[in-house]
Amino acid sequence: MLIDSHAHLDSPRYDEDRASMLARAAEAGVGAILAIGIGEGPAEMHQALHLCRQFNGQPGMPRLFASAGIYPHNAPEADAAALAKLDSLLAEPEVIACGEVGLDYYHEGAPHDLQREKLIAQLEVAAARKRPILIHCRPKDGLHDAWDDLFDILEEHWRSTGLGGIMHCFGGGWDQARRSLDLGFLISFAGNITYPKAQPLRDVASKLSLDAVLVETDAPWLAPVPDRGRRNEPGFVARTADALADALGVTREEINSATTKNFRRLFQLPSNVGNW
Repeated sequence: MLIDSHAHLDSPRYDEDRASMLARAAEAGVGAILAIGIGEGPAEMHQALHLCRQFNGQPGMPRLFASAGIYPHNAPEADAAALAKLDSLLAEPEVIACGEVGLDYYHEGAPHDLQREKLIAQLEVAAARKRPILIHCRPKDGLHDAWDDLFDILEEHWRSTGLGGIMHCFGGGWDQARRSLDLGFLISFAGNITYPKAQPLRDVASKLSLDAVLVETDAPWLAPVPDRGRRNEPGFVARTADALADALGVTREEINSATTKNFRRLFQLPSNVGNW
């Protein structure tokens, strides 16, 4: 069994075939999916939870979990009402994580100081609800600016919680991976690990232990080879698992087992997750 640790199931790109897409994931061996609750902003961050309640319990479907969070670009919308909504969502049993949250200095968007301020505010909400966090971190090309600011924030505002989290769609180097592990985070790899120019990312993966990794799709984006450029979906996570297995020099079965075990451990889930 595989778990897709990060998929945007509420994307409008699935509106025409969401149920069949989830059924295909189950047929591909995906037992559970973490549906990311950021939407297009705080007004939509409940949608992942609603999908959990719509599809869980239906035969032939993966088990769905949800997150809730305010994406870095939407930092200007993270007012008191939005943070209160986040708090209420994190109180729901299906919502097992806060995110994706973090810093994005790559795109022109919210001012960096506001991103940092609103990230800290969300960490406080997540800590109070005892929810791990899902981190998005994207620096400017060739720089470590966002990573440096992120680690400063996590050291001051998150390490002491002991809750850890996931470095989603990891794209850093070995130093960023090492520091993430030191803070109690798992390193999650998406479909871009399969791309021809991603050898530096595969080199980082090769240094990690099996108890440190997860796989994800970030669907509907980052479809793995050979479907790069097309709509991604959770069933494709098997290709990411194959690439990670190759990088680590282990079998696909070992990747399946380890990533499922790591996901369960982080979120303190029962051993039968995915076997409903």
